[in-house]
Amino acid sequence: MLNTELRAPAGSRARLHLTIMRLLPVFLALAAVLPAPAQPNKPAKGPLLAYVGTYSSPQGPEGSQGNGQGIYLFQVDPSNGQLSQREVTPNGSNPSCLALDPSQTHLYSANETATFEGAGSGSVSAYSIDRSSGHLTLLNTVSSGGAGPAYLSVHPSGKYVLVANYAGGTAAVLPIRADGSLGPATDVRKGEGDVSRTHSATAPAGSFAFSGHERPHAHMIQADPSGRFVLSTDLGLDRIFIWKFDAERGVLAAGDPASVSLPPGDGPRHFAFHPNGRWVYSLQEESSTLVKFDYDAANGTLTAKQTVSSLPPGFAGTDYTSEVMVSANGKFVYAANRLHDAISLFSIGPAGELTYVAEEWTRGDYPRSFNIDPTGNYFYSCNQRGDAIATFRIDRATGRLSFTGRYTPVGTPSSIVFLDLR
Repeated sequence: MLNTELRAPAGSRARLHLTIMRLLPVFLALAAVLPAPAQPNKPAKGPLLAYVGTYSSPQGPEGSQGNGQGIYLFQVDPSNGQLSQREVTPNGSNPSCLALDPSQTHLYSANETATFEGAGSGSVSAYSIDRSSGHLTLLNTVSSGGAGPAYLSVHPSGKYVLVANYAGGTAAVLPIRADGSLGPATDVRKGEGDVSRTHSATAPAGSFAFSGHERPHAHMIQADPSGRFVLSTDLGLDRIFIWKFDAERGVLAAGDPASVSLPPGDGPRHFAFHPNGRWVYSLQEESSTLVKFDYDAANGTLTAKQTVSSLPPGFAGTDYTSEVMVSANGKFVYAANRLHDAISLFSIGPAGELTYVAEEWTRGDYPRSFNIDPTGNYFYSCNQRGDAIATFRIDRATGRLSFTGRYTPVGTPSSIVFLDLR
């Protein structure tokens, strides 16, 4: 309704009303052709994607056949966890471990080979990500600073890639350039200590697990949440090394103490930080044990508080553990057991202590690694020798896994990471 001047004479109001009625069709015609007012730009929502690393050369780990073709890209259906293949980025050098940078604009792969450009080293490849499709474009490939890189991670600053070279026994720091490509290593370190040629005394009865203690074998490397310290495991030396990290120069320096020791022959493989940053869980490959450490973030020190088996009570025989992860809600720990081919579930107590809850068969052979999708609803087991990824639903209240019935065929899958564009 038009708010006219109430004190205007009646004749004036009548003439004004007549004028408005005559002009109304003109106003309506203009409204139909004029552009609508500009709306604030909203970022387009994209899909949930997954990248899968594989063993892709004829000579895979432990002399096995690599059946993968490179790095696989899948779209994830968040409603049921199904993986649908989009494309494969060829890489015939065993891109076995993958990591995204904090901005999720670049992907890095540890290429697990013994030689690169004629030298005794593996390599690391840098890829840019097309955020509209997930497509990868290779930027460059550089030396990993040692043979057989088995693991890599990106420093929280987004400025460095940290690499653990298993066969070479070294930990390396690779700088990330402004365009996401990699430069030559700014530091390469080899852990010092005595090797143990004995089998683990804490392994299950009847175990013959022996991965190799003839020399250093760096297996995992990752910065703590602050980025001030870097932890790296050495299976051959039965140690977790603690490094002070100079984020300006990309240089590692020994912490105080420089390492913590695990029992001889246990073979520390992977570890996981609790979301509170105060607890670290270390998984030993040959003893099939989990050690809970208290972590002092101010000084970068680890104090062992508890050791439990990664296997169900009463287990006997040989097992090789592989991956460990803490749920995003901080309530559960998952650990993968190879040969036994099952995922063990532990609840976390008030002081970080672990209690065994249950296990779930992986529905495939030799689970090399696993991951949980960003929704927290689905668990993916990379069954290396089964040439498939098995999908499980997670009960958020209990942490338990239930098989969805979905297998995704992938040749010798070794790792899976998620890109959330939603």
